Amino acid sequence: MDIATLLGLIGAFGAIIISVMMGASPIGFYDAPSIIIVVGGTVSTALIMFPLSALGATFKALKKAFTTPKQDLEKNINEIVLLADKARKESLVALEKVSVPDPYMGRGVQLIADGTEEFLVRSVLEIEIDNLKSRHKRGQDVLKAMGTSAPAFGMIGTLIGLVQMLQNLDNPKSIGPAMAVALLTTFYGSVLANCLFLPMARKLEERSQEEVSYMEMTLEGIISILNGDHPMIIKEKLCSFLAPAKRQTLSRGR
Repeated sequence: MDIATLLGLIGAFGAIIISVMMGASPIGFYDAPSIIIVVGGTVSTALIMFPLSALGATFKALKKAFTTPKQDLEKNINEIVLLADKARKESLVALEKVSVPDPYMGRGVQLIADGTEEFLVRSVLEIEIDNLKSRHKRGQDVLKAMGTSAPAFGMIGTLIGLVQMLQNLDNPKSIGPAMAVALLTTFYGSVLANCLFLPMARKLEERSQEEVSYMEMTLEGIISILNGDHPMIIKEKLCSFLAPAKRQTLSRGR
């Protein structure tokens, strides 16, 4: 569980709820037609812009925002160094019998064990990275689009409310409550966009970048093994993917 995401959502919505309860009755901030306009309109425009499968995949991908990354770059470096050491002492063919838990790394190891040329190995693994980026970007685009649509439908709801209010100006007592209801749609749209859709899109971007970095590191390690580089040289090369503090820790672990 990624505690930062959970704390962020609780903090954002909690601050709004506490502010509402301190200033007025929370019941006054509930309006069913406003919710229908904002939520229904936002989802509907997303369906217009993207296929249904993209929306389904996006909501499934949201669980990544609440989980800690599976990629362990330091562990990945150590595994690649061990593979390089085995290939150097025995042969690339010997790697065919090695069990590699990570599917992406395993695919690269199988390619070099089969004697595939470097440009083909790089091409195959880079295509997989590009496809992953494309899939992840689709989910991010869906959330960003919803983050843009929600405030827009909030404004549409406000305009609808203002028109209805102006049609009843002969009753001055109804103006205040009607104005409050009209503004609720803008409130709902802003909250959904800035507390949910846009932050979640950014979180998924971060998760995607972490996974891409892991795959790029693996790619460089696989190519280095294929070229017969010394395991320590490979380790130094892959350490460039780490933050300086972690780089020093890994170096001391030689």
